[in-house]
Parts: sequence; C-alpha cells; structure tokens
Amino acid sequence: MSPDQPVAARTFSHPLRTTIVRLAGGAGIGVVLFFLLMPTLLIVPMSLNATAYIELPPRGLTLRWYLDYLADPDWRAATVFSLKIAFSTAVAATATGTLASLAIVRGSLPGRNALKALAMAPMIVPHVVFGVALYLVFSPIGLTGNFTGFLIAHCVLSIPYVVITVSAALERFDPALERAALSCGASRTQAFFSVVLPNIAPAVAVAAVFAFLASFDEATVAFFISDTGGKTISRKMFEDIDFNLTPVIAAVSTLMVAISLLLMGSVELLKGRREE
Repeated sequence: MSPDQPVAARTFSHPLRTTIVRLAGGAGIGVVLFFLLMPTLLIVPMSLNATAYIELPPRGLTLRWYLDYLADPDWRAATVFSLKIAFSTAVAATATGTLASLAIVRGSLPGRNALKALAMAPMIVPHVVFGVALYLVFSPIGLTGNFTGFLIAHCVLSIPYVVITVSAALERFDPALERAALSCGASRTQAFFSVVLPNIAPAVAVAAVFAFLASFDEATVAFFISDTGGKTISRKMFEDIDFNLTPVIAAVSTLMVAISLLLMGSVELLKGRREE
C-alpha cells in the first residue's frame, strides 16, 4: 500500500486482514475437530440401526441393541466389574497420588525428583510392555482375572494423572496458610484436613475423575490380565468385535462415550470453581 493512500483505507485494511485470518484459522480448526469427532458421532446412529449388523446409514431406528445389552448377563457382569474397579481405582489412586504429591511438592526428601519420575513412569512406558510385565508377575501368584489384580494395575496407570493434577494445585497454594495453622497449635494432620485439603479439593476431585476414566477406558492391559473369571467391559467389547460383531458394540460404545462426556463435563465445572 502506497504511503500517499488515505489513512482511513490503511486502518480499514488491517482489521479486515485480521478478521479474515481469524475466520480462516477458525474454519481450519473446525474442520480438524469435525474429522476427529466424526467417528465418535457416527457410533450413535449405528447403535440405533434396525438391522442385525453394523451399517451406515441405518435402515430404521430401534433401541433393541441397548435392551440386548442390558439383558445379556455377560455384558452386565463386565460392566459391573469395570465400574467396581474404576470406582475403587479412583479412591485408591487419588489417596495415594495426593500423598505422593505432598511428598514431591512440600517434602524435603533427598530422592524427590526420582519419586516424581517413578510416579510419571506409567505414562511413558507403553501399555503393551506394561501389560506383558504384569502378566508375567501376576500369573504365577493368581492375580489375573480378579479384582485385586485389576485394582493394582489400574492404580499404577492412574496415579500419574493424580500426581500431575494435585501437584499443580499444591504449587499454587500459599504455604503461609498452612504455617499459620501450625503456629496456632494445629498438628500437621489437622492443618492438612482443615486448611490444605479444602483449598485443593477441586483439584483432588478432578484427579479422581481422571483416575476413574483411566481405569474405565483402559483396554490394553486388560487383554493380558483378564480371564474367563473376570473381564472388563473394554475386553468384552474387543472379544465381540472378533467373534460376535453386532450393533450392541455400538450401543455399548455410545454409553461409554456418554459416561466419559458426563464426567469430563463435571471436570470442567470443577475447574471453573477452582479458578473462582
């Protein structure tokens, strides 16, 4: 643009270019998100298909496959087993991860960095490798296919999410508040439950949701430590994909997505409360 062009034209062109760039960037992000979400969204009409096999577009709509899922004792057993493990994992991993976060952020341990690296290791090690190792350890001592074995495995996989979330909250928490409680005569335990925990409670709740989802959605390790006596819903899904592929798979997938979205929505609400 030439220097002698009117100032009004120059000032008009700059916001126009900015608007065009923003619209183009927003459109590009929208296209990427659409292709990422499209496979998940397509599961919903597949689960309502009237035919006995997965087809898109569906030939009619029915809730038959959801009813078949609820009526099948194998599906119910796998779902209850997964929910029991996920809830127990959320409690155990949150408690353990919160204590580990306190040791990492507030402690003066000589091996604090090594403890943090150890807590983060399950996020780095491939789940296939972890599953093979667990099978070799659990199989001789009878921990495959039972509640205890799954709880141990899923706690190990979930603790990193708890440590990351709670550690971030502890780093933002003013330690002077805890020292003030201690100076007023409170013990370490009383100061934690009366001062520290109420302030980091939203982060702890978010960590518990992450731990639940990490357990409920886990499939790779379940392949190695499941057996006929106990299997998770994710293992059951993959078995039916191989041997009994029906729209029930899409129905179960839709329910799992709904549960995940509900929990993630609660996480966002808790984050908003924490920021306030």
